[in-house]
Amino acid sequence: MKLKEIERTAVQAWSPANHHPIYLATGTSAQQLDASFSTNATLEIFEVDFRDPSLDMKQKGTLPASNRFHKLIWGNFGNGSPESSGVIIGGGDNGVLTMYSVHHILVSKSEPVIGQTEKHSGPVRALDFNPFQSNLLASGANDSEIFIWDLNNFSVPMTPGAKSQPHEDISVVSWNRQVQHILSSAHPSGKAVVWDLRKNEPIIKVSDHSNRMHCSGMAWHPEVATQLVLSSEDDRLPVIQIWDLRFATSPLSQLEGHTRGVLSVSWCQADPELLLSSAKDNRILCWNPSMGEVVYELPIRSQWCFDVQWCPRNPSVFSAATFDGWINIYSVMGGNLEAQQKTQADKVPEQVAQTTLIPPLKKPPKWIRRPVGVSFAFGGKLISFGLTKAPGQQVQQTYPHQVFISQVTTETEFLLRSRELQMALQSGSLLDYCQGKIQTAKLPFDENLWNFLKVNLEQESRTKLLKLLGYSKEDLQKKVRDTDGLISQALLLGNFEAAVELCMRAERFADAIILAIAGGENLLKETQKRYFAKHKTKLSLLLSSVVQQNWQDIVRTCDLQSWKEALAILLTYSKHEDYTHLCDMLGARLESEGDAALSNDACLCYISSGNVERLVECWVKNHETSSPLALQDLIEKVMVLSRSVEMLQGTAGHVPGPVLAERITQYASLLASQGCLAAAMNYLPSMPKCGLFQLLIEQLRDRLFHAQGENVGDQQPPPFPYTRVSVGVIKHTSPAARGGSTSEGAADKTGLRHPEKVGLKLRCSWLGEREEGLLGCGRHMKHYEMTQIAGIEELISDLPEKFTPPAPITAPVMSLPTEPQGIHPQLSRLQESGQSPPGAPKEGSLQYHQLPVERVERKEVPPEHQALKATFEGLVQRCSAVATDPKTRRRLEDALQRLECLYEKLREQTLSPTILMGLHEIARCVEARNYQQGLLVHTQVVSSSSFSEVSGFMPILKVLMTIAGKLNV
Repeated sequence: MKLKEIERTAVQAWSPANHHPIYLATGTSAQQLDASFSTNATLEIFEVDFRDPSLDMKQKGTLPASNRFHKLIWGNFGNGSPESSGVIIGGGDNGVLTMYSVHHILVSKSEPVIGQTEKHSGPVRALDFNPFQSNLLASGANDSEIFIWDLNNFSVPMTPGAKSQPHEDISVVSWNRQVQHILSSAHPSGKAVVWDLRKNEPIIKVSDHSNRMHCSGMAWHPEVATQLVLSSEDDRLPVIQIWDLRFATSPLSQLEGHTRGVLSVSWCQADPELLLSSAKDNRILCWNPSMGEVVYELPIRSQWCFDVQWCPRNPSVFSAATFDGWINIYSVMGGNLEAQQKTQADKVPEQVAQTTLIPPLKKPPKWIRRPVGVSFAFGGKLISFGLTKAPGQQVQQTYPHQVFISQVTTETEFLLRSRELQMALQSGSLLDYCQGKIQTAKLPFDENLWNFLKVNLEQESRTKLLKLLGYSKEDLQKKVRDTDGLISQALLLGNFEAAVELCMRAERFADAIILAIAGGENLLKETQKRYFAKHKTKLSLLLSSVVQQNWQDIVRTCDLQSWKEALAILLTYSKHEDYTHLCDMLGARLESEGDAALSNDACLCYISSGNVERLVECWVKNHETSSPLALQDLIEKVMVLSRSVEMLQGTAGHVPGPVLAERITQYASLLASQGCLAAAMNYLPSMPKCGLFQLLIEQLRDRLFHAQGENVGDQQPPPFPYTRVSVGVIKHTSPAARGGSTSEGAADKTGLRHPEKVGLKLRCSWLGEREEGLLGCGRHMKHYEMTQIAGIEELISDLPEKFTPPAPITAPVMSLPTEPQGIHPQLSRLQESGQSPPGAPKEGSLQYHQLPVERVERKEVPPEHQALKATFEGLVQRCSAVATDPKTRRRLEDALQRLECLYEKLREQTLSPTILMGLHEIARCVEARNYQQGLLVHTQVVSSSSFSEVSGFMPILKVLMTIAGKLNV
């Protein structure tokens, strides 16, 4: 399956196995040109992030190079320092060998070239690091030149011995994987030479006698020190030869599968039974060399793949570089070669995906064979186990198993922001925290929102909120024109004297008198003298509301574009006990009647009122909260606003409602998955208002408490979220002691007539829940049932060993209804010929009697649940009216039939009150077209119920709501 791709005409090198994250280095290939005919050279480093589902790779570093590359290799040399990431060696034209510091390329600071030499007389096409000493590098070039370099002294190399005769190019050099002083080299003529560096001379030479073996690749066996493979580029002999140096007169075996010359080979260091090869026939084959068979085949649509390499850190992944300028990364675990063929935008919008199915490996690779295993555990723990590798040749010795427990963190930015929030909450420096958010806000709305949150933490918040809305007494004194606007602002600031004076100057005496009544007796007496006439103006409603203190009319009838003025009036005039309710009313209008921008502004109203739950509901409607960082963004606002409300009221925070409880529970679960167990415990709400979340929160709290172990100190454990069931052992006594009852009767009474099925049933229930695809905490709902399974299995193990099952039925049951003619033609022919089918009784003939047809009257759904039937069938009808896809229509037809299971349970009244409550809540969500909330309730119902009780109808309800959401009905 293709995982990543990059368009580069380049040679490649993987980062070493101990390097994390995984990187791939590319260098512009020598003697090749891309479509731009550029002659420049570049060395680049890309991060290979398999968590990213896209095919793209992120460029992490780039460097212009003076020479193009024939070969790249990445080694561990210099990895002792914490900032080092090893070195990259590049072999170029004119004998140039260059050493680069990976760290310097990634940070783009110091000079990345830390060594360069031109000792070779021609292009350097062969490079390999010694697997035992990271400072030793072997290189090969023209004229049989082989040098051994000590990277601590990169100027003076040594040779493994005298040059082999006749002089020819070195196509590949390779260090032995078991013996550190053994090096091999291969030539295009098909000859391979094995060198012993202790003796500085060749110790053996192998060559094919057919004279058609043009060697293009060579690799040592990962575990057997005497075996290596050679590949042939000649189209007349496109084979891979396996040689054993103990029998060097001829190849041990030959792998024949390619139809044209083999260009490269790569042997998997984690499993010797996986050998990659690429050839001119546009195929990549994965071989089992010991069996001589192809275990995996990958056809490629590009031109010839000239280089394949296994990833050292992830052994199931390999890369392939092609002559047409692509480097692709694949997995040998099977799947789709390409998810969808690239098409132009003017073609059919919904084109059928063109896929090539690649069969998986015939058996698991060595690194995942038994005894080895891995599993994720609660709290972001990764548990793995396996056998340790035997040192040297002591393969048969038994070594103890090792269990490794690792902490897995995948959301680094999320954890950083979460810690910043926790520190601010614990230290009480929320004003500085809000100020930091204001300074780093990227959008004006975010800056304004954090300003509102910051003001809520300060003294005289109402006055400061007025300033944020654009009103202040200082600005009013500076303005001398525009009468209506000045009067409005004076009223908004509660300055009756100024408002009356403005009315008097404009000869608006009626307005002046009405305002003077609200301003006190002295002002009224002074204004009444100048009162002349009464008339209506644009401010009539505002004046009436101010005088009569009827603020609800302003909230209900004001122009939504002037919501800031309405909020300013509430800040100035409304009483404390009415202010919160009026702000919420204004926010609700902005949500229900306004556009997207006004709906966002409703958040500011809820911040002003301190209504955390309404803020969350409004935010969730307009913003995505599924990703960790988006959820962190919401929780930051929630916690700051909650703390400001606590400071204002002087009491603990309010009990969260269902929407807030869900988000906080998700946040706590996410913190737990990253290993922050104590922090997750602190965020969990105590008593949410929604009963559906109560069980999930109690379960998560219990798991968090026990997962912390000794870190909880003397804290009392939370109440266990389930009713404990004690499963004891039944002591078997004689029939006489039981009052003469038979063992069969006793078995019937205990319900253990077939005890071997009890544990199986409970396990199926657990697996069924997993197959439902439950998310978050619901995924672990059946964890506590496993303790009950263990107790039942203990009970089963104590039953009598001589358990006699009931006798099997070996003869047909008499008095069955007669089969219609033609249903069993074979049986009819046998009866006509006087023969009997195999297994039929020999004596007598079977007598069939027609039974009268029994008429079954179906009960009606109880009146209190008929709304469920009407709602769900109505949903199917609405979807069927607009669905055009045949597959969707078939699923809707199937839904009507599968819903009968629900109606039957409603008629029999066998569903628990919790399930019924959840079904009615789902129906209300369906009627409101809120399918997202309906799916959420669905998840809670399934996760808190027995799978056998809801498996008949809950899956189809989920399918229905998903289809309805896509069809927007």
